[in-house]
Formats: sequence, C-alpha cells, structure tokens
Amino acid sequence: MKSRDFLGQFQREWTYHDPISDQQLEAAGIINTVKGVAFYYGGDALYTLSNTMGTWHEECLEQVTEC
Repeated sequence: MKSRDFLGQFQREWTYHDPISDQQLEAAGIINTVKGVAFYYGGDALYTLSNTMGTWHEECLEQVTEC
C-alpha cells in the first residue's frame, strides 16, 4: 500500500464508488499480495488483497520489486 498521507488524501478526495475506510488507512505501507481483481463499470480496477480487508483502488497500491 502507499503511504498513510496518500491514502488519507485519496479518502478525502475520492467521491465515487468504493471509498476507502478509516480502518483501511491502518494498512498504509504494508506489503501484501493481490488475491483478486475486478473492474468497476467504467474500467476502474478494484483489488482484494490476501491479508488486508476491503476493496482497494489501483491508485492506492504500488508494486514492490524484490532485490
């Protein structure tokens, strides 16, 4: 997940479907695995993750590459 600052700003500014909850802010910075992906009508990718509750917008996630 991206930083808490990013997630908080996204939460405040996002006015459409599937807003992120206050509980989801606690997941900031956690490394997780994508469990599933679905697409909202209109094309927005929405992810479910293995160890974190809720639906996640693609903008709230960042890819981790192993060294």
